[in-house]
Amino acid sequence: MTSPNEQTKKVDKQVEEQAIKPVAGAREPVVEAVTGALEEAMGPLADVLGRAERAYTAYLEAQKEVARAYKGNEQQVETAYEEAAQRANDACDEAIKQALKVREGAEWQAEEAYKKAREKAKEAYEESIRQTLKARSEALEQAWKVRKDTIEQAWKIFTRGPK
Repeated sequence: MTSPNEQTKKVDKQVEEQAIKPVAGAREPVVEAVTGALEEAMGPLADVLGRAERAYTAYLEAQKEVARAYKGNEQQVETAYEEAAQRANDACDEAIKQALKVREGAEWQAEEAYKKAREKAKEAYEESIRQTLKARSEALEQAWKVRKDTIEQAWKIFTRGPK
């Protein structure tokens, strides 16, 4: 025979099992209800998260596009600089060529002016020599005439002798 304590325990166990069975059977609909409610509650959150992910992806793509635009702009600026430098070099080269032509022209004119001045100086020198030689010749002729006249007078005086 069983003792009353054991019987009480046995009855308690049976009552507990009977109470758990309906609870266990009710668990599945509760879990499904909670899961459905969570999914419904998570739907807007998932939607917001999805939009946030798309926005972040768009942000990253925009950042890449900005970087490409900066690179493109940098290349355009570099190209513009190179073109400007080439134009400046070409203008400088042209100005140097023009300056060289002007210098050569000025040198030629200076040489021509020098030749003319030298020719005029030579002509002036030759004229001066000609005049100097003429003056000397005239002075010698005059001196010869004076000498001749003086000698003639001296001979006239000498040949006349004392009278």
